[in-house]
Amino acid sequence: MKKAKIEGSFVALITPFNRDGSIDFEAFRALLKFQEDNGTKAILFMGSTGESSMLTADERKQLIVETAKMKTGKMAFFYGCTAGNTDMTIANVKFAKDAGADGAILAAPAYICAPEADAESFFLEVADATDLSLGIYNNPPRVKTDLHWDSLIRIFKHPNYVVHKESTTRVGQVAQMLAADTGVAIMCCDSPNLGLVVPTMSLGGHGTANMTGNIAPAEIAAISTPWTTPEQADVFRETYLRMLPLLHYTYSAINPVAVKCLMKAVGLPAGDLRRPLRGLEGEALAKGVRVVEQLGLDRKYGFPMRSLAQ
Repeated sequence: MKKAKIEGSFVALITPFNRDGSIDFEAFRALLKFQEDNGTKAILFMGSTGESSMLTADERKQLIVETAKMKTGKMAFFYGCTAGNTDMTIANVKFAKDAGADGAILAAPAYICAPEADAESFFLEVADATDLSLGIYNNPPRVKTDLHWDSLIRIFKHPNYVVHKESTTRVGQVAQMLAADTGVAIMCCDSPNLGLVVPTMSLGGHGTANMTGNIAPAEIAAISTPWTTPEQADVFRETYLRMLPLLHYTYSAINPVAVKCLMKAVGLPAGDLRRPLRGLEGEALAKGVRVVEQLGLDRKYGFPMRSLAQ
């Protein structure tokens, strides 16, 4: 079976909230149009950027049902479906499929620190229980389980796995997965500190699974486009180097604190963070606004820049 082709910018979207703390679905509609109009190829709902661990079970179901209705066919809609154990994760994946999801992204279950062999079994058991397209997020800093390329390549042989996001610092791991040519799209986190973006794309990577695209979608789409010509490499280099100040800023606090606060400051419909996370204030937030202005993103996107006193 030929695997679904996913390339380019895969944006982990924030979850916007109303003033009363409920999910703001009209804001979702606006944010999705913003992404669609600026070159984003796929959306991840309920990733760490979407504050998924702080949503109730009912909210997660409501989010899937309501956002799936907003699909236009121009972007793939994937949902974070990892739960605390295998059976709960399978139930989440089946619910997402029934609601109209294009795919689900899975990380190893958090907190339990599963051994690598147990994590491999987890990913394969979930894949055997569905025919939905799946992706893996290898993020040991968040979940305390790390997957070696040997395990990942074995998992990728399953026809339901179509995309992978690597969030370690191991360039060699990315190279091995690309060399294996499994048909799975190999992407990386957009963190400049992890340093995977340049080697991933130069080795033939398929894009970035990013969160900075929440505020600069066209620019992140440019650095997430696979290199098929020398000119594309030139565009990547120019755009990546220019965007470094914003990339560093969005990773200056635990995800999604910096990016969500900056979105709200420039007038995008983001809402507040859920407690216990608290928003940036004062100079910490003003620094991000200056970066947006220096890069000309406020003018390009017509951001209705809000007063930081609000």
